Amino acid sequence: MELVVKSVSPETLKTATLVVGIGEDRKLGSVAQQLDELSGGAISAVLKRGDLAGKVGQSLLLHGVAKLKAERVLLVGTGKDGELGDRSFRKIISGVLSTLKGLGGSDAALALDEVVVKGRDSYGKTRLLAETLVDGGYVFDRYKSQKAEPRALKKITLLTIKAAEAQVQRGVTHAQAIAKGMAFTRDLGNLPPNVCHPTFLGEQAKALGKEFKGLKVEVLDEKKIKELGMGSFYAVGQGSDQPPRLIVMQYNGGKKSEKPFALVGKGITFDTGGISLKPGAGMDEMKYDMGGAASVFGTLRAVLELKLPINLVCILACAENMPSGGASRPGDIVTTMSGQTVEILNTDAEGRLVLCDALTYAERFKPQAVIDIATLTGACIVALGAHTSGLLGNNDELIEQLLSAGRQADDRAWQLPLFDEYQEQLDSPFADIANIGGPKAGTITAACFLSRFTKNLNWAHLDIAGTAWTSGGKDKGATGRPVPLLTQYLLDRAKA
Repeated sequence: MELVVKSVSPETLKTATLVVGIGEDRKLGSVAQQLDELSGGAISAVLKRGDLAGKVGQSLLLHGVAKLKAERVLLVGTGKDGELGDRSFRKIISGVLSTLKGLGGSDAALALDEVVVKGRDSYGKTRLLAETLVDGGYVFDRYKSQKAEPRALKKITLLTIKAAEAQVQRGVTHAQAIAKGMAFTRDLGNLPPNVCHPTFLGEQAKALGKEFKGLKVEVLDEKKIKELGMGSFYAVGQGSDQPPRLIVMQYNGGKKSEKPFALVGKGITFDTGGISLKPGAGMDEMKYDMGGAASVFGTLRAVLELKLPINLVCILACAENMPSGGASRPGDIVTTMSGQTVEILNTDAEGRLVLCDALTYAERFKPQAVIDIATLTGACIVALGAHTSGLLGNNDELIEQLLSAGRQADDRAWQLPLFDEYQEQLDSPFADIANIGGPKAGTITAACFLSRFTKNLNWAHLDIAGTAWTSGGKDKGATGRPVPLLTQYLLDRAKA
């Protein structure tokens, strides 16, 4: 969908549908007043009949309003002044998009510039609006014999005042790149596991490298993984016919002297639990266990689209966790790339086993900061549900930067503690560390495990088990999160 920014008077724009906000208690803003006066009171007459009260979520479609060039006018409720938050604003825009999709017009214009969203300037409000519009058009139907009907709606114009035009355009540019990255992440997550395996992800990385010439891509096979001493990583994939892959992508958009930022993604393309087999119900959703790697792909695409002036290294630890005669067993002890030994007490705690070696590998790039992203623990869903990602780390400044980015992007995270007391739950009588810490504080002890491998790094860990996909029902599918959060973090670093 094409998004265009214009600073023109709404009544002069020829469009299929003009969208205008109406406040609660039928309050007309300056745009609605102007249109009402021009049309001889057509809008106020409808409101007086009680057809629209202006509450959030309400809408009313008017046809053939006199003296306007728009074929239709869509009135949408924007609620009480000063009370509209991010979530309500997104609901309004989603409702508008849903209505527009059902109409026959090929274009629409949104005159919502004067709608106030708490804590948002023109740029921030536009980012939310544009991301909601573009992401709302996402469809995944490549495996359906009957494809979705092509939509008539092709273009939406965002109307603004001249003084705000640059900020609105900046918001649209950033939103489109982020939404494109989210779509890439969603596509990868929604692909079936018989298609999307570690080798396939390596091919996707190489294709991205061909599309964007400034991207250096290296895909390390199982032989190289073993040669590097990644015994923990290798143990996860050894039970599968699909070989593991370590994917390394480097983008150098900043100065040569600047240390890179590093994103490390968990890429378990299907997780049966291994020998510690998961229950069968809902196991199909374990194709989403590569959500961390998928979100790194999406964030990288957004960075490449925006040509951000930063250096970025993306490391994806990709494997399939399957039960077989060659699979690792509970009780096995493996040696990590760092030299630390791990007793595998549960083969379903495999994400940390691939990530620990990938984090050690990241040290060679001497990064400013490292963020790992993983659908790591069911405990995080218990703690935070499906709305908020878990955040832990060893650097307070980095944690606050990520929390701030989450608030700005409306893709929030919440910090959990990483106190030394939790480390004791990982003690093993036979190895340096056990890969599980018992039933208590599962998200925290998983991060404690990773912290053993990040002592030389400024490190943060995002547990996206609850936010990477929507579970069950007709809405099941990848969400594209936390691409907005990660991209905002990098935008902040680039001051773009």
